[in-house]
Amino acid sequence: MRLLLPVALLAALLTTGCEPTRTSGPRPSDRPNILLLTAEDLSSRIGAFGDDVAVTPNLDRLASQGVRFPNTFTTSGVCAPSRAALITGVRQTALGAQHMRSSRFGFRAVPSPEIKAFPELLRQAGYFTFTTAKLDYQFSLPFPGTGPFTIWDRETFARKDWTGSPTDRPFYGQINFNVTHESGIFRTEWPRSASHAFLMISRLLTLPAREDVIDRNAVVLPPYYPDTPTVREDVARQYENVRIMDEEVGEILDELERDGLVDSTIVIWTTDHGDGLPRAKRSLFDSGIKVPMIIRWPTRFRPEGVEAGTVDSRLVSFVDLSATILSLAGVKPPDWMDGRAFAGRYAEPPREYVFASRDRLDEHPDRQRAVRDERYKYIRNYDPGTPGALDLEFRNNQHIMREMRALHESGDLDAAQSSWFEPRPVDELYDTWEDPHETKNLAAVPAHLETLDRLKRVLDEWMAERPDLSEMPEDQMIAKYWPGGEQPDTERPTVRLSPKTDGRIEIAITTPTQGASIGYRLIDGAGNSGGWQLYTEPVVVSVGTTIEAKAVRYGWAESPVTTVPTI
Repeated sequence: MRLLLPVALLAALLTTGCEPTRTSGPRPSDRPNILLLTAEDLSSRIGAFGDDVAVTPNLDRLASQGVRFPNTFTTSGVCAPSRAALITGVRQTALGAQHMRSSRFGFRAVPSPEIKAFPELLRQAGYFTFTTAKLDYQFSLPFPGTGPFTIWDRETFARKDWTGSPTDRPFYGQINFNVTHESGIFRTEWPRSASHAFLMISRLLTLPAREDVIDRNAVVLPPYYPDTPTVREDVARQYENVRIMDEEVGEILDELERDGLVDSTIVIWTTDHGDGLPRAKRSLFDSGIKVPMIIRWPTRFRPEGVEAGTVDSRLVSFVDLSATILSLAGVKPPDWMDGRAFAGRYAEPPREYVFASRDRLDEHPDRQRAVRDERYKYIRNYDPGTPGALDLEFRNNQHIMREMRALHESGDLDAAQSSWFEPRPVDELYDTWEDPHETKNLAAVPAHLETLDRLKRVLDEWMAERPDLSEMPEDQMIAKYWPGGEQPDTERPTVRLSPKTDGRIEIAITTPTQGASIGYRLIDGAGNSGGWQLYTEPVVVSVGTTIEAKAVRYGWAESPVTTVPTI
């Protein structure tokens, strides 16, 4: 299996979680294993979703065995805010996780005390949870070992990690594929910055040589791109990366089959937002937030009436994935979630609308809100007069971006191509059926006034449901959750021991910090210890066991460890 980061970086980061005896083979049959496969920076450039250029035999096979969801939408056009909403089931604007990235100013988002990442809720319900390579949900950094330790049993850089999970527990796994990331479009050249150099070296060390099997002349360009060799080359590079990602997905699917897990594992494949190309990634156009999704159910877990190889055209929001995965596991989604389950025991009726947000993008503040129904998209610009094509240092590493900007400045783009570089109005309205690339703003067209008013009203109602933390400047938001700009500390937990009549000891653990999650591990008389376990209820142990406990509230620093021996 290929690793995702250079070996030197891998060695510098710690892996957290328990280390159970490695096992394989079929899992318990009453609850499914669930595996979420997430590619980065990718729209529907998949054969099964109608793209004739894409070379994706493995995903096409998965789609033939499962259900395609072509109307799935992320809550943001960029990774960290989108992943924050996915992992919590709550819109990122209510978490303080809306800016890209919160860590730019040394801040970690602090969700309300009741909010927990859904893998932690699965752990509470008895699931073994693991994730690979990328966290990036704003109350963590992107890398393993940087987020709340209570979310996952194991965080790792390895691709396949279910082989280390106990056979008496179902698993939930989240596997990331970063080959399709925007940086994969960067060409090997003299570095423009330290980050550019790091990314080029990383890819050279961790990814196979590019074969360039995609015919540049076969690439179909949207109307907002000029037809030049540079543009065709960079779009083709995206397709080459998609081909490699498809091979990696195929490896995972083959491993599931070899381990005898196909009949017990629900597989979900999707992407964290739209294409890593200009006017896609970071935008609220469909090119930035509309993503493909495939779900393959084993026969015994497949919902009644669902058949392999079919299409479900309902609107799905990324906040719905958390509720749906809980529902598939038989766990009731909590009331504080914005998401609604679209499958499983707690499935709800289809959505009428999906919503998305855009806020600070790296070095540039910007604020947009959007709502979409099956046909129409409304975008509200809070910084009218500014262009959508913000001059972002990271994106400028792409040749396609630099060429498009140069062609705009020289007047060599047509109206559809240059509109992204022009000042934006307050309101934008698009008919995605008649204008799927969203190049014709209908907000000022009288015939569409009723649709505009309806969507504006729906957006206002949605925004009124929860506080939008972009109502305050970012520095004020940071000061609110980190007074004085300092990360708060979670308080040390208290461990209480109660003797039982059979000679064993009952352990109860509490923490004074509201909303903090608690973890513990046990050390036997020989000094052997397991990994950190999520504490949910009192634990009974033998005399001579030492208990270590610590706590963390999301976005705060971990507490010190409390150590108590049972003598």
